[in-house]
Amino acid sequence: MAIRPYILAETNWQSLKEADFELAVLPWGATEAHNYHLPYGTDIFEAEMMAAEAARLAWEKGARPIVLPVIPFGVNTGQTDIYLDINLNPSTQMAILRDVITVLNRQGVRKLLIFNSHGGNNFKALVRELGLEFPQMFLSVAHWFKVIDHPEYIEEKGDHADERETSLMLYFRPDLVLEKRYWGKGAAKKFRIKAFSEGWAWAERKWSQISEDTGVGDPSKSSKEKGERLFREVSAAMGNFLFELCKADIDDLYE
Repeated sequence: MAIRPYILAETNWQSLKEADFELAVLPWGATEAHNYHLPYGTDIFEAEMMAAEAARLAWEKGARPIVLPVIPFGVNTGQTDIYLDINLNPSTQMAILRDVITVLNRQGVRKLLIFNSHGGNNFKALVRELGLEFPQMFLSVAHWFKVIDHPEYIEEKGDHADERETSLMLYFRPDLVLEKRYWGKGAAKKFRIKAFSEGWAWAERKWSQISEDTGVGDPSKSSKEKGERLFREVSAAMGNFLFELCKADIDDLYE
């Protein structure tokens, strides 16, 4: 397998000593239960695969992104009683981001995209604060799972270990997906207070209270074919976005 020059973990100093990248991409996942049948690293696999493919597409169009190693832990404060769901507090995320941005800023890579793969990660407040601290940097966040919110071929809607994520893992790593007889139904309870369920008010969900199997969404209609289609469509959109971001003048972003 050839070295991918847009993947930092694979490339080398021989190549990098003369390199000049336009954008750093930081994939950010989580380590948590995904129903009974998906691996704890589902969000990590999704982040790595999506970011790498988007960068490849942008690179082939003439952009120069560099994908940093994925951060494997996310905010899991609502899952403290689920065994080995690893929590990274937002304050810890802030410290990690500050250190990464310090390096990029010092070395002249003035654009950073946080490529998010976990619904519990919410970077807006962190990016606002770090933007004041590093005024020469352009900081942004993208959520791959929001690129195509409701694909028509995904029949059962959900937001965790659902048909969408199960289909992706059947495409990425079928060897890590348990047999269908182990799949939980992904039935989830909603708040009694309607404002929370309608989305204009927010409170953190206590995961073990809303879902017996940790899933939210029925995965029973998942397939490898759906996963491949979703991967290709999301990667194409993200690849175009990375290309535009690479070529954008951060002093002339508005029209």
